[in-house]
Amino acid sequence: MTQTATLHYLFDPLCGWCYGASAAIGALADQPDIDLQPHATGLFAGDGARPMKSFAAQAWASDQRIAALSGQKFTEAYRQNVLGADDASLDSTVATLAVTAVANTNPERVIEALRAIQSARYVAGKDVTTAAVVADVLTDLGLADAAACVLSPDAALAELVRRRTAQARTLMTTYQLRGVPALIAEVDGTRGALDASTLYSGPDAVRAALKLR
Repeated sequence: MTQTATLHYLFDPLCGWCYGASAAIGALADQPDIDLQPHATGLFAGDGARPMKSFAAQAWASDQRIAALSGQKFTEAYRQNVLGADDASLDSTVATLAVTAVANTNPERVIEALRAIQSARYVAGKDVTTAAVVADVLTDLGLADAAACVLSPDAALAELVRRRTAQARTLMTTYQLRGVPALIAEVDGTRGALDASTLYSGPDAVRAALKLR
């Protein structure tokens, strides 16, 4: 019998380190013996949002470290149009709403949608804090229902976002996780936090940590 593992992935769509881990997460999501469960924490949503101008230079320096470690691209378009915009903010409210809408309508495509939103920000230099931009990203993926939800969110979706982010934060508190990305693994009935830095060494490193052959 093939051994399987459940891997809970805690993230924020606008977290640069989560973007750095995105290739490994995408590969892990495609592996049949790993049940990858994504959890948006809302770290930079709502009250967690803040103006970008106050730390844009610091963010770019951090992004270069992430790029060197992960191989992910942070383009000049992102630097100028996202970090450099006068009214830019680190606000994942819309992106968190979007991944929740996808989870509710096409749950098997959450990671795909997340990676597309990340690429729109860090590669194409688009403002994914706005509903129209994020809805366009989802529409391009053929996720029309989720796109419509982003453009016209109702009370039920707002409640779903609240409930799911609360559950994600409870997981973080339970396992004393201080930031994202974060991983919680379940293998052979045992559940515990996994060192998320393994993500930057690729999916095989995570599999080794899970003791999956």
